[in-house]
Amino acid sequence: MYLYNSVSHKKEEFRTHTPGRVEMYTCGPTVYHFAHIGNLRSYIMEDVLEKYLRYAGYEVNRVMNITDVGHLSSDADTGEDKMLKGAKREHKTVLEIARFYTDAFFDDCRKLNIKTPDVVQPATGCIDEYIRIISRLVETEYAYLSGGNVYFDTSKLGRYYVFNDHDEEDLAVGVREGVEEDANKRNKNDFVLWFTRSKFEDQALKWDSPWGVGYPGWHIECSGISMKYNGEYLDLHCGGVDNAFPHHTNEIAQSESYLGHPWCPQWFHVHHLNTEGGKMSKSKGEFLTVSLLEEKGYDPLAYRYFCLQSHYRKALVFSWENLDNAVAAYHKLVARIAALTPGGEVDRAVFDRYREKFLQQMGNDLNTSMGVTAVFDVLKAGTDDATKLALIGDFDAVLSLSLLEKAAARRAEDARVKAVPAADGAYAVTGEGDPEIDARVLARYEAKKAKNFAEADRIREELKAMGVEITDVKGGASWRRV
Repeated sequence: MYLYNSVSHKKEEFRTHTPGRVEMYTCGPTVYHFAHIGNLRSYIMEDVLEKYLRYAGYEVNRVMNITDVGHLSSDADTGEDKMLKGAKREHKTVLEIARFYTDAFFDDCRKLNIKTPDVVQPATGCIDEYIRIISRLVETEYAYLSGGNVYFDTSKLGRYYVFNDHDEEDLAVGVREGVEEDANKRNKNDFVLWFTRSKFEDQALKWDSPWGVGYPGWHIECSGISMKYNGEYLDLHCGGVDNAFPHHTNEIAQSESYLGHPWCPQWFHVHHLNTEGGKMSKSKGEFLTVSLLEEKGYDPLAYRYFCLQSHYRKALVFSWENLDNAVAAYHKLVARIAALTPGGEVDRAVFDRYREKFLQQMGNDLNTSMGVTAVFDVLKAGTDDATKLALIGDFDAVLSLSLLEKAAARRAEDARVKAVPAADGAYAVTGEGDPEIDARVLARYEAKKAKNFAEADRIREELKAMGVEITDVKGGASWRRV
């Protein structure tokens, strides 16, 4: 397998410290609000990566943190604590906010077929690990006390900007958005490991430490959690591209200074989901969630399909039109799979040949668009339906689009619709000669006749998302693509 490495800026053959085993770490959510679909794009791609590694034969130990303390609103060391901000917004305690939005995050993951990592660790559960690491950094003079806080001293490093080289003036105080002068720092790039004088009188969560009562900085939590559950050698670190600086840069600085050896050789960053107005962000106010997509009649897995059609290292532009196009393509794919007849023997030679091709396509820097194309290639292959269904199910262990389950449901629905006598002139469907659309329009009629208006509305919205407009006429309905 070859993956692009954000440190070297090139694709490299993926190697692990222990052959056959992957120690994988994913930066988890800060649980002060719902995750927006841009956040979830990263988790979808990281989920595909983990599943591909398992599919390729690796044993994977994937660890993810839940940030419930220490993440300030600038992503550096300035601004308000995001958890406290959420608690104030909803007039709840920080822990109540954390529990609610942690549950909401994993509910979204479930709807998107995102596997829960092997280890999920809230930051507040590893305070002793942070204190142990910080104490060692202070002893070795990689960290210092100033103004009551503990700071990491970036001047001790041979190279700080590990992902991109910068001129000294590039990150001068006041130049980069969100950077404010901190008179306690020796160097402008130093960062807080432990706050002992909260910036806010009402800071909710504090712990005893050798330096006084306080709480950890955001960056130290991922190092501490990873070392606890992944060990001293991490193989693969994942996150959104906006985490590369300062968060991941600071993780590397403190981890390697503490360990005394290289920490993580491979860094995997997923690029932004943009709207037509720019990057999707909670700070701008309104943002799109999985629940909102559902309210508008969209299947969350159609959004997953939308994400898989693009490469993770390319910014993806979201619009309702783009999502509608993905919905139409996803439904057509499911319909084609539903047309296959289950049962029979699998041609193992054909199966193995197509599986090897899928491994190579996906192993080229996690090329998910080629992974989806591999499903279409199977549908066009000159082999029997049993082999095609076996291959699609095999590929879907990685893609996780519920293709066989959706196809089985479609077959059952089509069988039910066909069982309804509709050719007696009582209800006529006219359109553009697509049996799949005809069947769904008829299913809508049957739902209305049974007074199941919610189901009828759902089918209409589903057809609308596929670009199909229904017009009720005397004695039936007509439809057209718009």
